Amino acid sequence: MKIFTSIAVLVIAATILTGCPKKATIVKEEAKAPVVDMKAEAEAKAKAEAEAKAKKEAEAEATARAEAEARAKAEAEAKTEAAAKEAVRLEDIHFDFDMYEIKGNDKEILSALADVLLKKKDANLLLEGHADDRGNSAYNLALGERRAQSAKEYLVTLGVSAARISTTSYGQEKQVCTEPSEDCWWKNRRVHFVVQEKK
Repeated sequence: MKIFTSIAVLVIAATILTGCPKKATIVKEEAKAPVVDMKAEAEAKAKAEAEAKAKKEAEAEATARAEAEARAKAEAEAKTEAAAKEAVRLEDIHFDFDMYEIKGNDKEILSALADVLLKKKDANLLLEGHADDRGNSAYNLALGERRAQSAKEYLVTLGVSAARISTTSYGQEKQVCTEPSEDCWWKNRRVHFVVQEKK
């Protein structure tokens, strides 16, 4: 029995001196796989989110660009329309003292106005007759009406329908100049044109 005890002591001593063999750690491939899959899944998710964000930003940019283009187009159309209305607004025609005949330069103004009205079928015209402040109010009101009628008749001879032209008189009520001078009185002896769009 001593022999067995001696052998056992020797084996224990040898084991202690040489060290215990380490148990090999085996990492199963199955355990690694989920870690790799989770990382790939996270990357795929991040990539998808980035693509979605980029797409959303591109759509927002396209929408903003389309809205800006629509605004620019609307502004351009408004400016064109305003320019067209501005082009129709012609200068007043003027008359000699106590007269209502159309003079040479004023015939050119009326001719240009008739051309515009013949092209622009959706517009009507109001003629406002005016007089200077000399004479009584009733007389000047009648004189303003005769001036407006004279301008209307001339436009009708140029081909504008009488149904598209209306007249009114303000007599001496709406003075554009108030100094007591011939130049000022001349400015007040006028027919003013108001282009009215049909509704």
